[in-house]
Amino acid sequence: MAYDYIIVGGGSAGCVLANRLSADPSIKVLLLEAGGGDANPLFSMPAGFAKMTKGVASWGWSTVPQKHLDGRVIWFTQAKVIGGGSSINAQLYTRGHAKDYDAWVSEAGCEGWSYSEVLPYFKRSEDNQKLVNAYHSYGGPLGVSYPVNPIPISYAFLRAAQEAGIPFNDDFNGAVQDGIGHYQLSTRNAVRSSASSAFLKPVRGRANLTVRLKTPTLKIIVEKHRAVGVEVGGAQGVETLRATREVIVSCGAMGSPRLLQLSGIGPADALRAAGGAVVHDLPGVGSNLQDHLDLYAISECTGDHTFDRIARPHRTLWAGLQYLLFKTGPVTSTLFETGGFWYADSQARSPDIQFHLGLGSGIEAGVAQMRNPGVTVNSAFLRPRSRGTVRLASADPAAMPLIDPNYWADPYDRVCAIKGLRMARDILRQPALKPFVLAERLPGESLESDEDLAAYACRSAKTDHHPVGTCAMGNGPDAVTTPDLKVRGIDGLRVVDASIMPFIPSCNTNAPTIMIAEKAADAILGRAPLGELARNPAI
Repeated sequence: MAYDYIIVGGGSAGCVLANRLSADPSIKVLLLEAGGGDANPLFSMPAGFAKMTKGVASWGWSTVPQKHLDGRVIWFTQAKVIGGGSSINAQLYTRGHAKDYDAWVSEAGCEGWSYSEVLPYFKRSEDNQKLVNAYHSYGGPLGVSYPVNPIPISYAFLRAAQEAGIPFNDDFNGAVQDGIGHYQLSTRNAVRSSASSAFLKPVRGRANLTVRLKTPTLKIIVEKHRAVGVEVGGAQGVETLRATREVIVSCGAMGSPRLLQLSGIGPADALRAAGGAVVHDLPGVGSNLQDHLDLYAISECTGDHTFDRIARPHRTLWAGLQYLLFKTGPVTSTLFETGGFWYADSQARSPDIQFHLGLGSGIEAGVAQMRNPGVTVNSAFLRPRSRGTVRLASADPAAMPLIDPNYWADPYDRVCAIKGLRMARDILRQPALKPFVLAERLPGESLESDEDLAAYACRSAKTDHHPVGTCAMGNGPDAVTTPDLKVRGIDGLRVVDASIMPFIPSCNTNAPTIMIAEKAADAILGRAPLGELARNPAI
């Protein structure tokens, strides 16, 4: 069977594209997703995310040993479910700083991707609970709201951060990113607003849209330097599906370069080393991997101030009933709904550290048992200079790829990360948190030198689940896609997801990924960009 467009990957970008492309009833669209559906109630519950990063609806991948983290192998959650990362993440709706996108243009040559040009696409998606202004809108598919009834320690954290010198900010996605506050969340009425529920579910009944779950794509079929379809597996065996206009790869920063390389598109030497054929030598595929590395401090509380004890069976049952009956209680929390942005490098162009207040200690792996509940402050350095790779281990589509974020390859990243960890510890020690915090347990108050804190980080650091950049757009020799996201050297093939970002934005990456798909949809359909329409309404 032939379709106009085949979208490979039903994650955040794929769901947006399926919605926007199929809005034209004359266009036949196929959306392929290797994972299953999102009917399990955990997917819709904000707090359900805590179950997700430990392997539920995940590919089960991990990194290669990290050379600069004493050989650590880090669990690397990649979603395997419709909605992708938006179905299992902590639902933080952050866009990054205006200068992030301006740098895509000035430093990578990505014309059309400046902040003023992407802002209309953020707004097109948005259904904001309370904000309507130059930066926000309502009426879009994606629910955006503020936390439901934050608990007292969250407010104490805000006061403590201000005591530490970080100003309050009620809107990180507005005129100023700097500061501390409650995050906006991709939720609506205390229910997760994933790309699946927001963009795909309302249009599943369209006659011109076909969605196939549990259908892994094995390779892209290329004939005479043109993508003409895909080969898929699944319950019906191997099938060939044809695309008359385009194949659009939306498998994320791990999956997209993996599929391109499985299809023979990538660096020739690496393809041959993995036992694969070379269809098109494209050196940048799988390079330029960037991610946010998370360091954290954990303190024991003076009493039952966080959600650690909800894990007890009777409390879990009561929390579930509260949520189902009244949409209140712990299950309405994303567990990381408070935080902010500040500076490790005082000369940085914009905030380069992000904080997340974790309302518990069991959220992180490897935490020693404490008598009382705990509280966590995560810190992530936002603009790493280190670059990693995604390569094939073999030409077998079932094999896990070789994921190497190459954390801390650049010493600057380590210096800034340690500064961020020190700031997190400093916030936890402020007077406003004294009624809530008993003592620091990790890293431990005896660890003070940079060397000791770096050693602690090597033992405990984790990914923030923000990989990007492995099919980067641009005009340089290693660019994989053009600024309109076409794969260089192959007709009829685009990549639309976080992998096309030339530089990682200073934020959580789900909202930028949705923006990318919104903008790409206009390019695919031949429509004038929203920014251009705003400047010239006569178009």
